[in-house]
Amino acid sequence: MDLVLRPGRAEDAQDCGRICFEAFDGIARGHGFRSDMPGVEPATEMFRMVFDHPGFYTVVAELDGRIVGSNCLDERSPVAGVGPITVDPAVQNGGIGRRLMLDVMQRAAERQAPGIRLLQSGYHCRSFALYAGLGFEFRETVACLQGPPIGGAVPGYEVRAATDADLAACNDLCRRVHGADRGGELVDALKAGTARVTEHGGRITGYATDLSFFAHAVGETTEDVRALIAAAPAFGGPGILVPAGNSALLQWCLGNGLKVQQLMSLMTIGLYSEPAGAYLPSILY
Repeated sequence: MDLVLRPGRAEDAQDCGRICFEAFDGIARGHGFRSDMPGVEPATEMFRMVFDHPGFYTVVAELDGRIVGSNCLDERSPVAGVGPITVDPAVQNGGIGRRLMLDVMQRAAERQAPGIRLLQSGYHCRSFALYAGLGFEFRETVACLQGPPIGGAVPGYEVRAATDADLAACNDLCRRVHGADRGGELVDALKAGTARVTEHGGRITGYATDLSFFAHAVGETTEDVRALIAAAPAFGGPGILVPAGNSALLQWCLGNGLKVQQLMSLMTIGLYSEPAGAYLPSILY
């Protein structure tokens, strides 16, 4: 049997969406967890968006002409984010996932990306071993939290919708906290109308592209991110991702009714420095 890797195309969305749901659902249920993907159609819609977006690199694996897996690389910002990577359950554990990972890593190297990051489900030991074996370093345990909106506000911190005029300040904030900006993602969030900022002392001290599984947030302090969470009308998808090392934020979320859905590992290659502030990663990083 011949395995061929090729660029993803819009017409691949249905097959890739089905495989993505079946792979995530099977692994999650096998470990007693809910799937990150609620169904085939939402997964297919996600792939339609990714395949149509110029900021994503996609690769599809074919075995004897049949699609059996895919991987994506988010190139919207300087540091690249990996995922989702999925392989048809019928052919898992045969090296296809490794080939798909090597492909996106080569892509990042060719584009001279300063770093690559990903999050993986803590219960999936095989994927952790795959990424570690490929050179990814463990950085942080992250808790996926879901629950009813908290409501209210943090005294002294105003949360409002972000505008295009806020882009430079938000990118500067992200660079100060993480060492690189995520401007491409923020531009998309501004277009979608989901981005929010925190203002404190008359200036922007935090922002979020949304409060959801596929969104990220950055703040100078834990209070900045807490204000963004408190003001959110809902938490999209499986929930928000809170670094477990930020005990004050995690405990505050738990005390306000959010519940841990699963624990995940943030893993990186290349550029990484300990965040000089508070943050919420997206499922990509």
